[in-house]
Amino acid sequence: MIQSDPRILPASAENIALAGESIRQGGLVAFPTETVYGLGADATNEQSVAQIFAAKERPRFTPLIIHFAATQAAAQAVDFNALADELAETFWPGALTLVLPRRRDCAVSFLAGAGLDTLAVRVPNHPVAQALINEAACPIAAPSANRSGTVSPTTAAHVAENLPGVTVVLDGGACPLGIESTVIDLTDEFPVLLRPGGVTREEVETLTGPLAKPEFAGQASKSPGTRDRHYAPGLPLRLNAESARSGEALLGFGPGAPKDAANLSPTGDIVEAAANLFALIRALDRPEFRAIAVMPVPETGLGAAINDRLRRAAAQYGDRREP
Repeated sequence: MIQSDPRILPASAENIALAGESIRQGGLVAFPTETVYGLGADATNEQSVAQIFAAKERPRFTPLIIHFAATQAAAQAVDFNALADELAETFWPGALTLVLPRRRDCAVSFLAGAGLDTLAVRVPNHPVAQALINEAACPIAAPSANRSGTVSPTTAAHVAENLPGVTVVLDGGACPLGIESTVIDLTDEFPVLLRPGGVTREEVETLTGPLAKPEFAGQASKSPGTRDRHYAPGLPLRLNAESARSGEALLGFGPGAPKDAANLSPTGDIVEAAANLFALIRALDRPEFRAIAVMPVPETGLGAAINDRLRRAAAQYGDRREP
């Protein structure tokens, strides 16, 4: 933790109140959620939303996830159908984002929704995030608090290292899930999985039935985190590695990993692995290594989301896999 960084403030009631006032005045605040740290702004303020894109050096205006304190507040911005009601009742507050039709009287900035007639919305399950939304008294647009395409932050120190221009970072400790929300598009005939995440596909499908995949690029563009290259460290990743080669760091998984590996979960716990993913990638992204070798992670449960992030992180350098 960067204790001496004056931008990092403990998430006390007083500091959350100050952060809420900053958002009302058009500022940016980085804050913890159960998934990753978000870079928040008043979602109804076009200029504030534009600051998010500038701070992240986001190369194009893709939709931002809009965070609300409760389902009733989200329902003032988007039109819920019966399935959306059921999903919200089951998984909110929580790591599930729903893409729904934007209401005609919606106050959310058009820039936040990338000019689309849909919005990606969720209710976070984190006390600091909930308190901040209530203090700000507005919906908060909040992508991950990192430069576009780089590794998502799971601690306040990660934010301070990656976004030097952000003036307020609320420190609520490490994010318990450590991986972004699942995104489901409910605007088509059948529910579409746009991004795997903190709520597993299997959990969602107990209510939706089989989820479809995006059929064309326009569907994927309704959600952040769907570009081929995303979540990337500075070093190339080599996936499905059995061991590290000369000059490589090793990101391991499970009891069979070498003792000198940075292990996502020594016991093979997929939930623990998700929570550790981004922090360990950051820890291995050092100049003494030429690449990061990544041992296989099962596709079951949260493993699907972990492997999705790893594939996108590796895409910058081509599909580097164990031959």
